[in-house]
Amino acid sequence: MKNSDRIGFGLFFLAIVFIAFVGGAFVVLTKTYPYPLFNDAHKAAQAVLKQNTLIDLYTQSDLWREARRDERGVTIHDPERAYQGLTLYTSGDGSHADLVDMEGKVLHRWALPYSKVWEQSPPGRAARPDDHIYWRKARVLPNGDLLAIYIANNDTPWGYGLVRLNADSEVIWGYHASTHHDLDITPDGDVVVLTHEFTDRKVPAFAKLEYPWLDDYLVVLDGDTGEERSKVSLSKAFMESRYADLFYAVPSFATADPLHTNSVQFLNQDLADRFAPADGRAGQVLLSFRHPGAVALVDADSGEMTWALKGPWLGQHYPRINDAGHFTLFDNLGHFEKDNRTRVLEVDPENDRIVASYTGDAEHPFDSGLRGAVEELPNGDWLITESDGGRLFEVAPDGDIVWEFVNPVRAGDQDQYIPVVSAAQRLTLDDLDADFRARLVPRSDP
Repeated sequence: MKNSDRIGFGLFFLAIVFIAFVGGAFVVLTKTYPYPLFNDAHKAAQAVLKQNTLIDLYTQSDLWREARRDERGVTIHDPERAYQGLTLYTSGDGSHADLVDMEGKVLHRWALPYSKVWEQSPPGRAARPDDHIYWRKARVLPNGDLLAIYIANNDTPWGYGLVRLNADSEVIWGYHASTHHDLDITPDGDVVVLTHEFTDRKVPAFAKLEYPWLDDYLVVLDGDTGEERSKVSLSKAFMESRYADLFYAVPSFATADPLHTNSVQFLNQDLADRFAPADGRAGQVLLSFRHPGAVALVDADSGEMTWALKGPWLGQHYPRINDAGHFTLFDNLGHFEKDNRTRVLEVDPENDRIVASYTGDAEHPFDSGLRGAVEELPNGDWLITESDGGRLFEVAPDGDIVWEFVNPVRAGDQDQYIPVVSAAQRLTLDDLDADFRARLVPRSDP
């Protein structure tokens, strides 16, 4: 080949490289086709790499934390002030739920690994190993049946399904969709739950939205069969409401998961009459949208968002209407104090006023950046789930802790790791059927 030919070929090659570079830059900057294909492949590769590089479950997942104290089980119990009963909770070390008495003795356990129910994740991929999956939320019914949500670590969508089990942990029905975070039960026995799915639906008004993005859905299931009764898109509810700007203004870190809905409470007629923003309309659902930082009402049938409120909380979970017509809220990050970033709020929805709060102190630090819950008990106490601390505790209106339970499970060469806890539920024996009550006996193993 002549030198002139070599030079010509070299210039031609450089020109092709330059055109490819310019064309690639144009595709990336304008995000035109085939950018979505390459972007999806890149995200998938990143997800697989993240899963495959998870070496230490205790330090590289959000199911375990460093234990903050050595105590295990019940550490505080004031029988004169605490609301006496049984407490159900779930733990990050596996797909199980324990029902304990006020002394921390396990009276009943439900347990069923994900692999015993389904072989794949809801989108059809290989499921995460069982030790990467736990029950995020569980609720026991009077006859001993249990509703439980499977959540997977290091996967997206992370919701893995919902089951109804009998008291022997046998499956009555399963709903294999990406259920996540929370559930509630209607007066008719139906189940209200959240699901999420990836979508490429274009939202021109949300310029920074990252595609594909996770949309959340509000789903109502038949409590006897697990079949869908209704399913509404929560992003659609937001965008078609007068509160749409809250959706468009989510933080930059949340552009692929703009809602991150994390709580549901179904409003029966009593709650609808008590809670002023509901305007007496039963069938609405009180929701928490973590990334917009909002609490809202959405009609479970029509998908209409009728009310929303953004307040002085950050990363919040679990709004629940109380007897006063206010709502309590687990404010994960809104306090900003060292070792006490978290607080519980009681908020008046009519004037946004904080009516009461609990923030922890030097003797009893309170800090859970993820998860968490609070429910007001019939005696006015708050049953609080400090998930990252592996702790459940009951606080009286004057701020005194009248009952406290620390997850007894530990791991690590020095027992330095504790699994997170979730979904505390306080019941009395009268809440349970006689046949199931007769089965409640202390377990010999912890």
